[in-house]
This record gives sequence, C-alpha cells and structure tokens, in this order.
Amino acid sequence: MTSILNTVSSILASRVSSVDRDGALSLRNPVSIEFTCRRFAWSTLDSNSSGRRFVVRAAETDTDKAKSQVPDKAPAAGGSSINQLLGIKGAAQETNKWKIRLQLTKPVTWPPLVWGVVCGAAASGNFHWTPEDVAKSILCMMMSGPCLTGYTQTINDWYDRDIDAINEPYRPIPSGAISEQEVITQVWVLLLGGLGIAGVLDVWAGHTTPTLFYLALGGSLLSYIYSAPPLKLKQNGWVGNFALGASYISLPWWAGQALFGTLTPDVVVLTLLYSIAGLGIAIVNDFKSVEGDRAMGLQSLPVAFGTEAAKWICVSAIDVTQLSVAGYLLASGKPYYALALLALIIPQIVFQFKYFLKDPVKYDVKYQCTAIFGAGYIRDGFGIKSLNELCCDGSLCYCGPQIWAELASAKDGLKLGQRTYMLLKQPPFSP
Repeated sequence: MTSILNTVSSILASRVSSVDRDGALSLRNPVSIEFTCRRFAWSTLDSNSSGRRFVVRAAETDTDKAKSQVPDKAPAAGGSSINQLLGIKGAAQETNKWKIRLQLTKPVTWPPLVWGVVCGAAASGNFHWTPEDVAKSILCMMMSGPCLTGYTQTINDWYDRDIDAINEPYRPIPSGAISEQEVITQVWVLLLGGLGIAGVLDVWAGHTTPTLFYLALGGSLLSYIYSAPPLKLKQNGWVGNFALGASYISLPWWAGQALFGTLTPDVVVLTLLYSIAGLGIAIVNDFKSVEGDRAMGLQSLPVAFGTEAAKWICVSAIDVTQLSVAGYLLASGKPYYALALLALIIPQIVFQFKYFLKDPVKYDVKYQCTAIFGAGYIRDGFGIKSLNELCCDGSLCYCGPQIWAELASAKDGLKLGQRTYMLLKQPPFSP
C-alpha cells in the first residue's frame, strides 16, 4: 500500500508546474483522481519528495459510473404540459416552438386584463348585447391579453434572462429552447399587433382622438421601462410593483370604458388608487426570484425587507385596499355591495393564512389565483357602482340595488332564473 501511495504522489507532483514569479502555483493539466475503496479510505497524503501536501479522497463508486445531479431548481421529470402552456412553474420541457412561444406570453396572466376590459365596458353604461358590441369587446380583450400582455411577459423574460439563469434555468430563454432572434421577432409581432388592434378599435368606435391607441402605446412604454435598462422600474420594489399593478388593473379598465363610453377623471383616479392592491398581487411574483434578484442587484421587496416582512406587506396592500373599497361603498349608501365584497374578501384572507403566509414560495401560484379573482370581484363592485350612477333610464333605474332586490326576492331557482331573464331584457342590458 505504501508503494502505491508513493507512486500516486509522484504522479501528482510531476503535474505541478514551477512557481511563477508572483508565487502563484499553476497546474498545466489539473486532474482529479478518485479511487474505489469499499473497506477503507485515505484522507490525506504527505509527499516528502516535493515538499507539498496533496489530498486524496476515496470515492464510493467508479468515476465512469458517476452521474451529474439534476439542479435543485429543475422541474420534476414529466412536468405538466398544462403548466407549460400556461407559462407557470412545474412546466414540462417542450421542443415545439409554437408551444414555447405561447409559454413566453404566460397565458395565466391574461384573465385579469380580460376581466378589466369587461368591467370597463360595463361601467361605461353603453355596452349592449349586440353582435357589434360583443365583437368590439372581444377584440379589445385580444389587444389587452394575448397581444400586449404577451408582449410584456416576453420582453420581461428577455431582460430577466440572467436572473432566470439563476432562479429558473430551465425556462425557454436561459435554457436555449428559443433563440435570441426568435424572441425579438415575437416581441415586435405582439407589440405591433396590439397597437394595430387599438387603432382599428378607435376607428370602429368613431373616436376623433385615438384614445385606445394612446392607452396601448403608453402601456407598452410602461412595460418596456419596467423591464429594460436604464430605468428598469422593477429594480425598485415599490415603484415597479405599483407600475405593474396599474398595468393589470387600470389600463384594461380604461380601454373597456373608453371603447364604449367616456373615460372620466374620477374613474382614472379610483382605478389608480385600487392599483395599490395590484402592487400587493405583484409582490407575490418576487418571492420565487429572491436569489437571482439579490445577485443582480434588484431591490424587490422580499430582497429589501426579507421574506417575512415582505409577505405581510403583500397581504396588507391587498386586504387594506379591498376593505377600503368596501368601506367606501358602505359610506356611499351601498351596504349590500359592501357586504357582498366583504364576503368575497374573507375567503381570500383565509387562504392567505392557510397557504401564502406559511410558505410564499411554495404556494405563490395557488394564492395568486385567489388574489387575482378577489381583485376581479372588487373591480366588479366599482363597475356596479358606476352602472348604478350611469345607466338609469328616465325615473327608473334597472341597475344597482334594484337588481339585488329583485334577485333576492326570488324564493327558488326557477324564479331566480325568470327574474334574471326579465332583468336582462331591460335597459341597459338590452338595446
């Protein structure tokens, strides 16, 4: 055994080059040697001939049998194809370029904007269930969701590719599943497609001022400066998340209302205030990226305040805003709406304590879905209030409390359906 060890020592010593002038030791051909040893192991070896100490450790398996381990952040084998199409974590690895392109647009983020368009259209008081109005609204949803939200998500992934290489190395861009030129082409196609649809809607709605085009252009610029240097708003957790919240809540609402009616200053102010809740929802996305954000110098709220403090900031921004809306409706003489919204907020708070506050990284997607739908219902509360004020026909208003009173008076499912049908035949629901 002694002779074997001395032989190894001689081999390793022969690999060592002379010490250079600044005293740095370099290896011409550094090698690592592993020995199979099942009954005993060596820990260290002193080489008297070279005057240097070399460490030799035994391995439990032969080197030709050793395999690299899968990174901890890699998705499990056989990930979900549904998650891949939705653009969320746990996605299966895909080679089809069209599926990869869809993944980059993150369709899971489209529903809040589509719902915002619906609420804005309803709040205008001028939407009717005619083929033309339905077609307009669907086109506006396509502009807000697949085109401009898809553009926002793609450009964000592009500028976050270095961060994703740390946090989610298996995503399409850092993994090399899609090329740089293909990503840039997708960004331009989605951007120009969204702006083009906005222009068409302005013409269709008979706008003398291209309001929808300006909204689409402003939203696209906001998306760019959110992700791209030198401004890169997301570097600051407060500014970046509020900008993101406003994009998801205010802009689609404004688009829907401007398409069918007039975008008034009070609606602009109220939706911007409600974007504080959007700030909280946006923070949910930051917990899974703490490691990469810290490495790249991004001051997201979980990085700046720590995970524990940030998760409470997140739920407080959402809950306080929504409770304030309920209080506003109550003070405005709408107790039924306030109670309805409160009933929707309570389950959300339960989910916060049951899932999100326990582990914001593990349950981010599950909680975000509940928060998004909660936000949608609250925005719907604003829409109902606006309808109550705007869509009155002469001395009789068919919106607001009258609807609730009519539906509440129905004692069974059949009567409820009959009363709902009769209400939908009245203005403003019918032409």
